[in-house]
Amino acid sequence: MSGIAIMTSGGDAAGMNPAIKSAVDHARQLGMNPYVVYDGLEGLIDGKIKEATRELTSDMIYRGGTLLRSSRSKRFFDYEFRKQAYEHLKARDINKLIIMGGDGSFRALNDFFNDFEVPFAGIPATIDNDIAGTDYCLGVDTAQNVILDCIDSVRDTARSHHRAFVIETMGRDCGYLAMTTALCSAADICIVPEIPYDLESIYKRLQPAINEEGSCIIAVVAEGTRVAQYLTRWLTERAGMDTRLTVLGHVQRGGSPSARDRLMGTRFATRAVEALHKGDINQIMVYHDGQYGYASLDAVAGQQYSVNPDIINLCRELSC
Repeated sequence: MSGIAIMTSGGDAAGMNPAIKSAVDHARQLGMNPYVVYDGLEGLIDGKIKEATRELTSDMIYRGGTLLRSSRSKRFFDYEFRKQAYEHLKARDINKLIIMGGDGSFRALNDFFNDFEVPFAGIPATIDNDIAGTDYCLGVDTAQNVILDCIDSVRDTARSHHRAFVIETMGRDCGYLAMTTALCSAADICIVPEIPYDLESIYKRLQPAINEEGSCIIAVVAEGTRVAQYLTRWLTERAGMDTRLTVLGHVQRGGSPSARDRLMGTRFATRAVEALHKGDINQIMVYHDGQYGYASLDAVAGQQYSVNPDIINLCRELSC
């Protein structure tokens, strides 16, 4: 019986667990013997591979993060360690891999394929939503909802004290999370790497709110801009408002996956299994313009991701 192993790599993202369960279940339905790899690429090297029993995946779907755990591996760049990983797979008759992660994870398994011809399928999973070729990555919707809950809560206390709050979101050098949550929360300011900002123009636009009793100002800032602390000081000094900075940090990665992330995980995973079953190897699952499909590694890894221009245009008025 053909063996297939499922693993998670890089940063964790809500939706990984539903995808793991769906991949295991669908592989079994197609007559494959499913396994799971713990601790990502490091676990592959160390042979932390277990047969995926029904009991193992029975309560995964509502759990956040990844129950398989994850890692980033420098050892995997060394051929001898990749060979060690291959021997662990060979001993269990595993000849296919599914990996959930980002560009680095996909490239690592491509190197592995070039060495040992073990085909793989990739599932995009990062709350940053910065993988080229796909409009959506696992974990994004859950992260957005976590951010929105935090902003809504902060707004209550901001209004109570006529304060300004600066909310820093994750996203590395991509402003997708900041832009979408700024729009959905009716934020007053949005500062992201993709859009030039003008603080004096922002000050003039917000003067009515600054002077109005019981009002507040909410600013959403992407971590890649590195200006959250500066904006906090600027609002205090220029606008004369008591301003607080809230760095959401890794809380954005956690929490039970939303309905959308559970569904996306299920659909990505079943398509990944089917691709490998049909012989469509080394493909990355993508969702683009409302359609599910595959993309080659070259079309995804190392390519520049761009936020939808419509979203950028909607946020321009929050940056000036």
